[in-house]
This record gives sequence, structure tokens and C-alpha cells, in this order.
Amino acid sequence: MQIFSANLIGMVRATFVALILSTCSAFAQDEAADILSVFGQFDTDVSNENLLAALEDAAEAGQPIALWRLGVMYENGEGVAPDRTKAFQYFSQLADGHADTPPKSLEADIVAQSFLKVGEYYREGVPDAGVPANDDLSRKLWLHAASYFGDPEAQFKVGQLYLDEDELGYSPLQSARWLALASRKGHAAAQATLGNLMFNGEGIPADPIEGLMWLTVADRNAQGTEDEPWIAELFDQAVSIASQDEREQAIAAADSLGNRFGG
Repeated sequence: MQIFSANLIGMVRATFVALILSTCSAFAQDEAADILSVFGQFDTDVSNENLLAALEDAAEAGQPIALWRLGVMYENGEGVAPDRTKAFQYFSQLADGHADTPPKSLEADIVAQSFLKVGEYYREGVPDAGVPANDDLSRKLWLHAASYFGDPEAQFKVGQLYLDEDELGYSPLQSARWLALASRKGHAAAQATLGNLMFNGEGIPADPIEGLMWLTVADRNAQGTEDEPWIAELFDQAVSIASQDEREQAIAAADSLGNRFGG
């Protein structure tokens, strides 16, 4: 019998606590509470069958948090064998069934993330599910997450799409608009990309001070993340080119405004 780790059990407990808090249905709240009680009697380990059954019951009822958790589990192989087809199906069900979720609702973040996930799967297709690659649909899904939900990762992706002639067409101005939206929400990669565009004047009027300010904020935000190396490289290149006055003004602006943008 497969046994799940304490960490995964903790995440599932949190899933059902969130479900109880977020749902308006008294019946759904009671159902989630009953499922949650299954885990309360265990200090560390829960059987594969009990945990999956609990999540699948909630997912079958259309609960967004359960759909998301199952998608993540199958995508990453958390307590189950990795299965891209099942992950795609759960993420798709979440996106299809909750596309009009209010952007400020408790569930909005995971619904927006499901659009990102499904869009990523459409980039390569899911052969085992009979789903071919479809870049056009992928772009539409990311645009929905970016425009309707205001998701910063989606806004960053749209900004990147506008820097590729083969995607949404090369338009640095449109890219900068989307990157700015994500940057103001603390997205380090968007901040670095926007800063690089502005510093070098790539298709938009050059603004070395504001560009270096964004690169400074991005460099601080990216510390300890997988984006740190390439962001640090862009930052170092800009610093080596900027004048002393530009560096001083950019750092002062980053110190003054950085806390608003995560830096």
C-alpha cells in the first residue's frame, strides 16, 4: 500500500480547510469537513486510497481547489505516478468550469494558474490524450489569464509574446505595457525584461534611469530564485554601461519605490 508523506498530507489538509472557508454551499462545507476528518486521525501517514478518494470526490463535485491539487500531484508525481494526461485533464476541467470566476474571489488565483498550465500543455500537445499542439489556443488562454484575472505570470508571458514576431508580432510598446502590469505586482522576470527594454531603448524611447531602476528592483527580487543568474547578468551589463549619475538616481528610485514592487 502506497503511503503519502506528511508534507503532502499537510497540503491536502490545507486544501480542504480552504475549501471549507471558500465555498458558499453549506452542503459542500459539510462534505469537505467530513473528508478533512479522515485525515485528522493520522499524525503522519494516510493511505493512497483514502487521500485520492477524498480529493477525487471533491473534484467530481467541481471544487476548484481539489481539481488544482490533483493536477499538481499528477504533474509533479507527488504521491502518485506522474501522468501528464491526467494533469492536463484536471487543469482543463478547472479552467473550463470556472473561466468566469470573479477576479477578486478566493479561487481566482488557482483558476488563473490553470489557464497558464493548460496553455503550457498546448504548446507541446498531450499525445496520450489525443491533444495536438495548438499555439494559437495557448496564446488565447494566456491572454485570458492576463487580461481577465490580471495574473502577473500571464501578463509576463503576454509581454514575451509581443517580443516574438512568430507569436503576437514584434511590438516592444505592447510588450512594455504588459510587462509594466506584471512588474508593479512584483514579478521579477517582468521587471528585468521591462528594465532591459527601457535601458537600451529597444523599440521604445530609451530611459536609462527608470530602466536601471527596474533592473535593480528585479535583481533584488530574484535573489535565491532560478531567475537570479540571467537577471543578474542583465543588471550587471546595465550597471557597467550607465553613468555614475544614472546609477545613483536609479538606486535612489529603487530604494524609494522598491518596497511597493517587492524589491
